[in-house]
Amino acid sequence: MRRWLAAALLLMVAQAAQAAWPERPITIIVPYGPGGGADVASRAYGRVLEERFGQPVVIVNRPGAGGGIGFTQIRRAAPDGYTIGAVTGPNLATLPIERNEPYHFTDFALIGNMVDDVGGMFVRADSPLKTLADLVTFARANPGAVSFATTGIGTYAHFSVLTLERLGNLRANAVHYTGTAVIRQALLSGDIMVAGISLTDARAEWEAGLVRPLVQLGESRWSGAPNIPTAREQGMDIVFSSQRGFAAPPGLPEEIRGKLETALREMAADPAVQQRAAQQGMPLRFLSGAEWLADFRRQDVAYREMWRRQPWKE
Repeated sequence: MRRWLAAALLLMVAQAAQAAWPERPITIIVPYGPGGGADVASRAYGRVLEERFGQPVVIVNRPGAGGGIGFTQIRRAAPDGYTIGAVTGPNLATLPIERNEPYHFTDFALIGNMVDDVGGMFVRADSPLKTLADLVTFARANPGAVSFATTGIGTYAHFSVLTLERLGNLRANAVHYTGTAVIRQALLSGDIMVAGISLTDARAEWEAGLVRPLVQLGESRWSGAPNIPTAREQGMDIVFSSQRGFAAPPGLPEEIRGKLETALREMAADPAVQQRAAQQGMPLRFLSGAEWLADFRRQDVAYREMWRRQPWKE
C-alpha cells in the first residue's frame, strides 16, 4: 500500500510540475554561430515563446562540428522543457552516418520544422565565373584550385560540392566553417572562391550587389529567386536544401512538446511572420514533429546510399 501511495504521489507531483511549466527561463541551444539562418529562426521563435508563456528565452550559440557539438548538448539536456534546441537537416541525420556521434535523430523529441531553405552556390560579384558551367570548366582545368566553403562535414553544402565533383568529374577543395556568417565574410574578403550557402543566408550581400549566385539547388526555381536557374536546368542533378526546426531532449513530456509544437505551428501560420519571412527571403515550411521524423527517415535512407557510393568522411 505504501508503495502504491508513493507512486501515486510522485505521479501527482510530476503532473503538477508539467501543468506549471514554464516557471523559469527557457534556453534555446543553437548549434551554429550568430547571424546564420538557424540563429535568426531561433530568435524569432524565442520571441514567440516569450509572448505566449511569459518567460524569458535565452539563446546560446554552440557552433562546431557541423552542428554536432550543439546537437550533443541538446541530446544531453534535462527533458524538462527548459532546454530545447535548433536542429537542422540533413545534418542531424547525416553526422551519425559519418562518425560515432552520441545521438541519433530518432533520440530527439522533435517539435517541428519551420524552414526549408534552398541551397545555392555564390561567388563574389567581381568573379569571372558567371554560371555553373563556368565553375565546372575552371575546376576541371585547375584541379583543387576551387575553394568551396561549407558549414561543416555532412552538411547540405558539403554534399553539394561532393555531388558537383562526382557529376562534373572534377576536384574541388572543401573548406569547412562554423556558420554562414563567417562564410559570407570569407567570400567577401576573397579567402574562398565559392560559398555553399542558402539563398536566404546570402540575401543581404546578394541584394547589395556584393555577391552573385551561380545556381540554386531546388528541384525547381524557388519563387523568391525566379531568375536564378537550378542546377538541373544547367545539366546537373544537384538538389539540396537546409531544413531548420526545433527539438527537445528525449523523454520530454508530450504535453510540453505539444505546447511547443503548437506555438511553432501558429508562428508559421501568422500572416505577420509570413510577411517578414517573405521580405527576408526565408521559405517557410511547417512540419509537425511526427511529419519531420518521417522526413528524416526518408533522408536517412538516401544519405546512407550516398555514403555507400561516395563516403564524405575526411
